[in-house]
Amino acid sequence: MDSSPSASPSAAAAPAVDAGRYTFSPKLRWQPEVEEYFAAAYGRDRFARISEALAHPSCYSCIRVNTLKSSIHAVMHKLMDLVCENGLSDGINGVEIVEQNGGDQPHERSSLVRKCPYAGLENILFVQGSGPHVLNYNSKPDQSVKEVIVSRKCAESVLRGAQVFVPGVLACSSHVEKGDKVAVSVAVEQPVKDGGWAVDVHYEERKGLYIGQGTAAMSRSGIFRVPHGIAVEMTERVYKLPSFNDVLEGEIFLQNLPSVVAAHVLDPQPGERILDMCAAPGGKTTAIAILMRDKGEVVALDRSHNKVMDILKLASEMDLNCIKAYKLDALKSVRKPDEATNVGMGDSHCEAIKTLAEDSGPCHVTVDGRATNVNEESSTTTVVQSETEHLFSVDDKNPESKRYVSKAELRKNLRRMKNGPGRNNCSGGRVEKSKGFFPDSFDRVLLDAPCSALGLRPRLFAGEETLESLKTHAKYQRRMFDQAVKLVRPGGVIVYSTCTINPGENEALVRYALDTYKFLSLASQYPKVGGPGIVGSYELFNKTYTEEWLTEHEAELVQRFDPSSPVDTIGFFIAKFNVGEKED
Repeated sequence: MDSSPSASPSAAAAPAVDAGRYTFSPKLRWQPEVEEYFAAAYGRDRFARISEALAHPSCYSCIRVNTLKSSIHAVMHKLMDLVCENGLSDGINGVEIVEQNGGDQPHERSSLVRKCPYAGLENILFVQGSGPHVLNYNSKPDQSVKEVIVSRKCAESVLRGAQVFVPGVLACSSHVEKGDKVAVSVAVEQPVKDGGWAVDVHYEERKGLYIGQGTAAMSRSGIFRVPHGIAVEMTERVYKLPSFNDVLEGEIFLQNLPSVVAAHVLDPQPGERILDMCAAPGGKTTAIAILMRDKGEVVALDRSHNKVMDILKLASEMDLNCIKAYKLDALKSVRKPDEATNVGMGDSHCEAIKTLAEDSGPCHVTVDGRATNVNEESSTTTVVQSETEHLFSVDDKNPESKRYVSKAELRKNLRRMKNGPGRNNCSGGRVEKSKGFFPDSFDRVLLDAPCSALGLRPRLFAGEETLESLKTHAKYQRRMFDQAVKLVRPGGVIVYSTCTINPGENEALVRYALDTYKFLSLASQYPKVGGPGIVGSYELFNKTYTEEWLTEHEAELVQRFDPSSPVDTIGFFIAKFNVGEKED
């Protein structure tokens, strides 16, 4: 099979029956040195179980309820009604839709929608799925099985409930027409002679990598002619999970359980100022805002324009008003006291220069005797046009201070404002930019750091990560943590989290934090769902570098979510720090 117009000889030569072929039994591949490193950290047997679990999805979906718009009980009944009316549970064999007695005691029958059993997470519902299932791909023994081969990323999405879309198709059997029944298999990277990895769609390499079957939504020629659209509508899946896309918008949010736990561990209080340093797509940001009852301020950062827009869109859907999202690289989130951020708004004559500061106040624009008040989060700034036609920004709190404003800067800001208010109340679809915040500006900081993501499930390949790349991730995270320490006030809290199983990005970061900042201390966590951290150390790079982890006592204060544990969730890590009096 290939994506060329000619038919694949491998499909024609395929045997009609192969009991071991049409199964889903993936083996996660790692770089040998990375595998050895993880085996030393976890123990070889435990790491083998983790590696196997990572290749399969969780058997349930975790739904966070927006308790400011609805209640757990109301959403639970709505979900069950939707399952009945719209058939969202099609394919969940043997699972009945029932509610647990009082929400606390398990019912004698299986429950499709049930309340989270862990204390402190009363706003969470679990929607049960099932799998892995054994499917019959050879319904017509006298005919060869028609197949569609998809990419690894596409297959991982299909295992979570998605359809097969055209961009994810790598190859297809010849003579596939619209409406044909097709088996869906995945081509996973394989080792090659030069030591690298390459995708191989050959017949033998796909044994044990069949993720389901469905109906071709277009012919073979059509699949390779159009750029987008559904290629295969899945009818039978190895893992069956109800889909809740575009369901109860604003009332629910699908989120991995550890991510919800991280927001709760932060313990945000109404009226506080909270920073979510790497906020996209906004799940934890909105979770924090809801826990604060939408009272206070949640500042959400991301360096991507589109991701900031996504955060604002989600906040709008959930009717949350305390979230302020800015485009800003978290590595540049600390601003020196003498710096100012210039953001403009005005008319055809002049633009206001807005200084983002840590307090709030109206922005006054004065041009040719006309004044305009602007409700922006800023210190009060006035733009004054002098008799010599020069423009200066004047801080009303310090009238003696002036800063020259170039006409080019004013024209740039004018162009931005001419587009008018767009989606999410952003000017012309734009988002606010920030040049950072003053030290000690926030009561609590959540740093859900960009990481190697080696805890996400399902993951069908992990060979792209090397010891060197893992070390690079860790260096990046330390730089971000340094910023978080500067931004949180004495007496505040930092919560650090990742979605990776790599101790170098987790326990080693905690070790760095405690050794570098003596005023930080690990705090106990609630709710506590995960297990303890990893103790000890490991010698890397031919014993030229020793990576230090945690002591026994420290390990009990963090949370590590094991994908192979009965919790059945992604690999995740959470550490909570109390911030004492900072050193000068």
